[in-house]
Amino acid sequence: MIREPYRGAKAMSTTNATDVTRDTTEETTRDKVEYLFLNVGHFLDHFAMLIFATVAALRLSREWSLTYAELIPFATPGFIAFGVCAIPAGWLADKWSREGMMAVFFIGIGIGSVLTGLAQNPLQIAIGLAVVGVFAAIYHPVGLAMVVQGRAKTGLRLAVNGVWGNLGVASAALLTALFIDVSGWRSAFYLTGGAAVITGLCYWWFIRHYPQTAGATKKSGLAKPVVSSNSLRRIFAIILITTAIGGLIFQSTTFALPKVFDERLDSLAATATLNGWYVFLVFAIAAGGQLVVGKLLDHFPVKWIFATVALLQCVLLAAMIQSHNQLALVIATAFMLVVFGQIPINDVLLGRIVSSEWRSRAYALRYLVTFSVMASAVPLIAWIHSGWGFDRLFAVLALAAGCIFIAVLLLPPSHNGNRDNNAV
Repeated sequence: MIREPYRGAKAMSTTNATDVTRDTTEETTRDKVEYLFLNVGHFLDHFAMLIFATVAALRLSREWSLTYAELIPFATPGFIAFGVCAIPAGWLADKWSREGMMAVFFIGIGIGSVLTGLAQNPLQIAIGLAVVGVFAAIYHPVGLAMVVQGRAKTGLRLAVNGVWGNLGVASAALLTALFIDVSGWRSAFYLTGGAAVITGLCYWWFIRHYPQTAGATKKSGLAKPVVSSNSLRRIFAIILITTAIGGLIFQSTTFALPKVFDERLDSLAATATLNGWYVFLVFAIAAGGQLVVGKLLDHFPVKWIFATVALLQCVLLAAMIQSHNQLALVIATAFMLVVFGQIPINDVLLGRIVSSEWRSRAYALRYLVTFSVMASAVPLIAWIHSGWGFDRLFAVLALAAGCIFIAVLLLPPSHNGNRDNNAV
């Protein structure tokens, strides 16, 4: 009489435990697969936006009889859209569905890339790149909010995601150069577009079979920031300032590096493919900087990590002036390490001070600033290169990195020690 109820309770307990284990396993599997999609999305985002940089530097300047300085301004509409459209993308994600917006992102950049590959003149190139920019704008406010949601420690997770983005930057130069030599520049846009659309359809199938709550309703595991309102305002202002200057440095170095190597590795890079390989190797090695910085951000105060990274940028960008061949390759690798290393810092800071339901819009504002400045960097490169060459550009960027260093010193000190996730 006693055993039967006891066995029933035990069986019920075992069944409940099994259900919980199954639910936890399914959630873990879903998280891993979704994280992979988010990482692939970051790769495609930067890859699609930088195909034209290599095409303009290595092919169109000869095929269309236009100088490099005349061609690259046609990329400006795409980068403007990349920044401006981040705000509505973040708002839609928070109000509608982050997962739905990611599916739109994949398919949209795919269609835009194919349209760009069909272009017959610079104006059509500009229109195609603008379409790519509109949909590419979705990723950073939406994808990054999904990467950090429900997480207490976000530094390494953001850094790994950032490495995928940097590999997209690196692969854009390498694969585009390879396509130029093998099958023409248009194939780079066509194949990228096809891969993005296929990925988007796979992601759409995935979210239909693993549904998630719409919008930003998923609970966050992050602690509320334990800082004063004055400190929050100061941190947010510094994030926006360093974001703007950092965007200028990032865009100028990543966009111009194929042309820098074309001019300065004259004894090392004789073909477009070799040029692409050197750019790829520099970016691939530099991507490791994010992993190191991301790991440090989970254990030490952000302020001193950020200050060190900014100071190294200043010194190494200045060292790039008048450097050529092997020396230029070594210094370029070093400064790209710290340029890429800065990427997760502002995202970690922002993730710590903004609540989950506002996070997509906060990231949207940050990337509106970033990509608006990045759009202005393209004509700036053309103007400086046509008048003074790359030495003057590196001098300007070294000065900009010095401004980041000064701004970072104004961050409030860490208040709860190195182990506090909210410490800055």
